[in-house]
Amino acid sequence: MEYEASLDRALDAVPDIGSGSDRLSIPDAAAQDDGAFTRFNNLDDVADALNRETDHVHRFIQRSLATSGKLEEGVGRYNGNFEARDFDAAIEEYTDEYVRCSECGLPDTRLVQESGTTMLRCDACGAFRPVKKSRSTTTTKTQQDDVEAGETYTVKVTDTGRKGDGVAHRGDYTIFVPGASEGDVVDIYIKNISGNLAFSRLA
Repeated sequence: MEYEASLDRALDAVPDIGSGSDRLSIPDAAAQDDGAFTRFNNLDDVADALNRETDHVHRFIQRSLATSGKLEEGVGRYNGNFEARDFDAAIEEYTDEYVRCSECGLPDTRLVQESGTTMLRCDACGAFRPVKKSRSTTTTKTQQDDVEAGETYTVKVTDTGRKGDGVAHRGDYTIFVPGASEGDVVDIYIKNISGNLAFSRLA
């Protein structure tokens, strides 16, 4: 009887984490064209759902999309033409890095500073880890043949595709560059990758 009473008390003390994944409900990004810019109209709502500061999320999106931007009254405004799925992908990356616990997978976390390092502390399981450092230009330079979605590169267009798009090559990748012609040297943003094919837009 004493054992059962102790067990009941222990179970009562355990946090309720059974439905943790359901508690993280992130709104889909609401993107809107704004001339040479794209607005992320519900950025404030997304940040609230993640329990993070809107400015912190905004700065991460700028790095993820390799662009500049401005935050005004909870709305992000980013230089370039983006789709809602581009913002959604950036938010998913942010969630994995700054919100979701790598041990238990729950979103019950806080960002804290420890000796000048940003750490992610999980209130559900107690895990405590530093957040991953953003990719640096040094890393990019040491991997000259890599092509990653969300990154910007300078390439020379050497061919023309069947649909009239410019075609560039980087390492083992063939990159399609709409709006560019053979012989052009252009800055491109990689939108997505399929196998060794990469699809881009002019940066």
